[in-house]
Amino acid sequence: MNVLTRDERIRVVAALVEGNSLRSVSRMTGIARNTITKLLVDLGEACMQYHDTHVRNVRVRRLQCDEIWAYIGAKARNVSAEKKEIGWGDIWTWVGLDADTKLVVSYLVGGRGAVWAKDFMDDCASRIQGRVQITTDGHKAYLEAVEGAFGMDVDFATLQKIYGASEETEKRYSPAKCIGCESKVVMGDPDPKHISTSYVERQNLTMRMHIRRFTRLTNAFSKKLDNHAYAVALHFMYCNFVRIHQTLRVTPAMEAGLADHPWTIAELVAIGEAAMPKPGKRGTYKKAEEISN
Repeated sequence: MNVLTRDERIRVVAALVEGNSLRSVSRMTGIARNTITKLLVDLGEACMQYHDTHVRNVRVRRLQCDEIWAYIGAKARNVSAEKKEIGWGDIWTWVGLDADTKLVVSYLVGGRGAVWAKDFMDDCASRIQGRVQITTDGHKAYLEAVEGAFGMDVDFATLQKIYGASEETEKRYSPAKCIGCESKVVMGDPDPKHISTSYVERQNLTMRMHIRRFTRLTNAFSKKLDNHAYAVALHFMYCNFVRIHQTLRVTPAMEAGLADHPWTIAELVAIGEAAMPKPGKRGTYKKAEEISN
């Protein structure tokens, strides 16, 4: 693998977080695709570790939770049993977002069942300080997961969207028209004015625009589960610490008190460089015939 300079790493990461695919970044920068992938893996893993360590004890008043669908390799209906063993098929990203600071408090890449819901809500609870109002969609897995993670010390409501029948010509390319919403108080005393998932759904749109792997009806989908998770980790690190929110005029991390300035791409790259193993000394060069003997 080529050893990239700091400037080259910055160029690659700046292109990735703005929604470019690995192949397009390779064409733009002249850097090999495998080298870009290795950088994504190293930096994505560092972003996971940084988020896990530093996004803690956050004061959240209103938490909005949602899941966004994607797939690895192929959609679930087209995946063989052998490919399922290596992670191919449908994949979901769970997102917990602070409605006030727009900070992504927690995220999880995995399935959509009750076990994943429990892991996700347990992680949210471990990062949040004080009583919180939570709004989710109507996914039933949230019901036990929220109670198990927060107990009764939570104000919890669900918001279920109601869709009308869509025309057959539009069925494949666009969702059915939303004709209403039904809110339901599950426990506690949530403020009806703040029973909403609008902000986290907007974050889902940002994911589809800024992570090429999430773009629908293309061949840019992830081919490996680990690389998909690393791309998600890089995205949320960028959105929390680097990208200035247009309404807040600061980054979500600054609004939440986790940072005192907007990070640059160079600072984002630096946390990956600090975690990367240093290249070791090369061994003695041997000719091909010496190796064969």
